Amino acid sequence: MSSPAETDPPPLGLRERKRAKTVAAIQTEALRLFRERGYEATTIEQIAEAAEVSPSTFYRYFPAKEDVLMYDAYDAPLMEAFRAQPPELSPIQAIRNSIRAVFSELSGEQLKQERERERLMLSNPDLRARMLDELARGVQLIAELIAERAGRRADELAVRTFAGALIGVGMSTMLAVIDDPKADYFELFDAGLAQLESGFRL
Repeated sequence: MSSPAETDPPPLGLRERKRAKTVAAIQTEALRLFRERGYEATTIEQIAEAAEVSPSTFYRYFPAKEDVLMYDAYDAPLMEAFRAQPPELSPIQAIRNSIRAVFSELSGEQLKQERERERLMLSNPDLRARMLDELARGVQLIAELIAERAGRRADELAVRTFAGALIGVGMSTMLAVIDDPKADYFELFDAGLAQLESGFRL
């Protein structure tokens, strides 16, 4: 991988840092309240109070309560890491490297919070339905990244199929971790990507 000086994004400005801090606080407190009181029983007002923001501030960042769970704080860092990978790597190799680079820096508490977010999304029928919409958006986003790297069009069937396969690995890994909370999500995800890279032979 390239040196930090070549690949690291410029430092965030004060406004961006404040926004990121507020968003993280809202999501952290929301997950805690969902765990303690249940998703349905928790109100936006309760989340805002716990995060020490006003309800109007909550709505500035999240249009609805479900959006707190749908928000993935690691999308942007993963995209940055992916674009920084050496051009000679295959798309899957670049993705595997990106995941290692981003998630190896997370604390145990951050990893635990990600698992909790995924568990909650799968535990509620309405949230699962919304998650399917987000997955469709994810396919398009990944297709654009892959197309950019491979010099292809994002609307090509092969590119979209490839992006869909990557989303499928993520979904199967998420379900495996729900069944076995002690399993290492990122280790399983990397193994799934390795299987996909090898030609996916069973």
